[in-house]
Parts: sequence; C-alpha cells; structure tokens
Amino acid sequence: MTNLTIIIMAAGKGTRMKSSKPKVLQPLAGKPLLHHVLATAKQLGSQKNIIIYGFEGQQVKDAFADEQIDWVEQAEQLGTGHAVQMTLPVLPKEGKSLILSGDVPLIGVDTLQKLTNTESRFAMLTLNLANPFGLGRIVRDNNQVIAIVEEKDANDEQRQITEINSGVYCVANDILHRYLNNLTNNNAQGEYYLTDIVKMAVDDGIEIATVSPTHQFEIEGVNDRLQLANLERTWQTHQAQALMKQGVHLIDPSRFDLRGSLKVGKDVQIDINVIIEGDCELGDNVKIGAGCIIKNSKIASGTVVQPYSLFDNAVVGADNQIGPFARLRPNAVTDKDVHIGNFVELKNTQMASGAKANHLAYLGDATIGQKTNIGAGTITANYDGVNKFKTEIGDEVRIGSNAVLIAPVTIGDRATIGAGSAISKACPAEKLSIARGKQVTIEGWQRPVKVK
Repeated sequence: MTNLTIIIMAAGKGTRMKSSKPKVLQPLAGKPLLHHVLATAKQLGSQKNIIIYGFEGQQVKDAFADEQIDWVEQAEQLGTGHAVQMTLPVLPKEGKSLILSGDVPLIGVDTLQKLTNTESRFAMLTLNLANPFGLGRIVRDNNQVIAIVEEKDANDEQRQITEINSGVYCVANDILHRYLNNLTNNNAQGEYYLTDIVKMAVDDGIEIATVSPTHQFEIEGVNDRLQLANLERTWQTHQAQALMKQGVHLIDPSRFDLRGSLKVGKDVQIDINVIIEGDCELGDNVKIGAGCIIKNSKIASGTVVQPYSLFDNAVVGADNQIGPFARLRPNAVTDKDVHIGNFVELKNTQMASGAKANHLAYLGDATIGQKTNIGAGTITANYDGVNKFKTEIGDEVRIGSNAVLIAPVTIGDRATIGAGSAISKACPAEKLSIARGKQVTIEGWQRPVKVK
C-alpha cells in the first residue's frame, strides 16, 4: 500500500519492568519488542515509518539506527492522543496511517492486511474477551461503533461490554489532522486519549469499521516481566505448533525456543532445550540433540548433532556426525560425512568430505582435505597476537595426538605428523614429520621435599 504511513507509539517508560532500558527494547524471542512491530508493519509496503519516542529515547534510536525512520519525540507522556498529535508536522495530508503500539509485539501481517484493506476511512482492531477488565470498551448503537470508553471512565453498564479496543487503528490522515488538535484531557486519567477521535468521527457521520485479529495473542501488550514471560511462552508455543504441523518431531514442544526463522526438511527431530536463533535451515532427517544452540546456520540432510553443541554462522554438510559439546564458529564449513567430536572447535575452517576430528581440538583458519584424521589435542596456532595465519592440510593426512600446527604452515597429501609434534615448517606429502624434544631420563634426580 504505497500511500500508507506507519505510526508506532514507543515513548513509554515501562516503570513496572524496573529496568534502565525503555520497555520497547525489552526482548521477546531474542529481539526487542519494537523490532517485532516494525518488521511486521514494514511488510505492508509503507511509504513512511514514524516512531514516537520518549523515555531513554536515544537508546531506542541507537537500536534502530539502520532503519529508515522519522523520529518524533513525545517529551511528556500525556496520553496516546498526545503521542500521535506529535506526528502531525511530519504526517502526510494524503493516504492512511496504521497506528500501532511498540509494546504489542505479536500483531500479525495478515491481521494488519485485513485492517488496511478495509474501504472505511476509519478502521480499528477489536476483540471480544471473556474478561475485558482494564481495557477500553467498544460502545455500539444499532451495531455501529459510536465511542470507546476506557475502564476508569466507564459506567456499570459499559463495563459489561466484552468487545474491547486493541489500540490498533487505520485512519485516513486528513481525519487525524482534523481531530487530533481538538482533544482534551477531561477524563479520570487526565490524559489526551486517542480513542476520543472515534466519537468525533462518528459525530461527523464517519462510519467506523472493525476487524478482529487472527489470534488473540496478537493484541496482548507487555507491561511487566510476568506478562513478558507469558507472552514469550505463548509465542514459542505457537511457533512450535507451526513446526510440528510441517512435520517436525519436537520431543517436548514446551522446551523449544525459536528466536528467528527456521526452514525444515522432512523427518527433522529436535530434542529438548534447543535454541534456534536468526535464520537457520535443517535438511531432511536431521537430528538435533538436547541443549544445542544453532544461530544463522545450515545443517544438511542426514546429519546427527549430539547434545550441547553450538553453531554460529556455520554450514554443515550432509551425513555429518557432530558433538557432543562441539563448537562451530563463523565460517566453519563441512562437506559430507565429516565427524566433529566432543570438545572440538572450528573457526573459519573448511573440512572436506570424510575428514574427522573426533576429540578435543582447536581448528582455526584452516583447510582440511578429504579423509584426513585429526588426532586428539591438535591445535592450530593461528594467531601471533596481531595477525591470523592459515593452516593448509591436504587429503588423507594423519595428525597424531597433541600436535601443534604453527601457522602459516602447509601439510601435504597423505603426510603423517607424529604425536606431540610442534610443526612450524611445511611437511611434504607422503612423509612422516616429527618435531619434538628428545626424551631424557635424569639418573640420580630426587624430587624436592617440603620441610614441615
């Protein structure tokens, strides 16, 4: 919708959070509340995005410095109407505005699409709740919306109404320009309510359209840590159910966290307490053990990941055996049928098909050829305190246990490195290279004894 403006109210302090951070920067599913709202709204194709900031506003602006945003300050928090009023100097005269709250993070794009697609010049999101306590009520006459009454201003009859205002609106900009400056604070809160423009519009013969959200949780706001935790679990449950409908076998859906997006193949199995962050992909028949953390990584089909392994911007090939307690850091890339065992760490390292590092190794800034075997305790010494250097290991190499490969160094195809070697020079192909001190036994030596 090319003539759509997004307005997000994000000025609140969030006193009940008891935090030095603004409420809209509190995290849900690994991202700030405001990030969720903005990311969803941007999918509608708006021409302008306005965010109203207030408490610790510089923190908010810094967190979204890379976004194209018109920032508007609400120095005093005098109500929702006052907040939107602050946007008038930068609000286009033409088109519509979608008004959202930065602390209502899970509003869905389908719901917003329904709202913006209404032909009415004033549309709002409403929902019937069994317990509407504390929320503004939708007052109707002959099924037409005539007003919104806040809980503290409602009479006994109005408090019986179960249809509530979500605080999400799509309003023609000329209506906002016409009515916002006419708001008063003559109410129990002493605030300028945005909801008062509903009655102004009705009095001028403007019909108010209403739309309901696809899911109730879409309009749930966050005011304290308890609500934040509850909404987190609601969202994680929703995501887990969506994955299971795609065929993913979650051992226990209540102990799974998705903090980003996940593409899955068939017959994927995920054990308990797994965290997925960023954009991840799991191929067919991938099995993820308990307690793994996978961030911005791809794991190809048939790979089995044992418990408590960590992936960060890694690409794992098909039919790998990973873990337990393995760590793949950025630009770790493996081909098919690679084995990475317990307490093995890869960083900026590529392992060709059939390569193995089954036990306790650090492999950084290295290339490792096909069917090469890395012995336990192998270290690539890649850093001199200033610069990183590369280790190149050929095909079918055998690295003995407790070897140190001091980069830059090259090891030829089918070379063998003796256990305990500290290799600092190139090792030729198909040869045995050993670099270690000669063992000496000191005759007549006695261990020192403590004097008591």
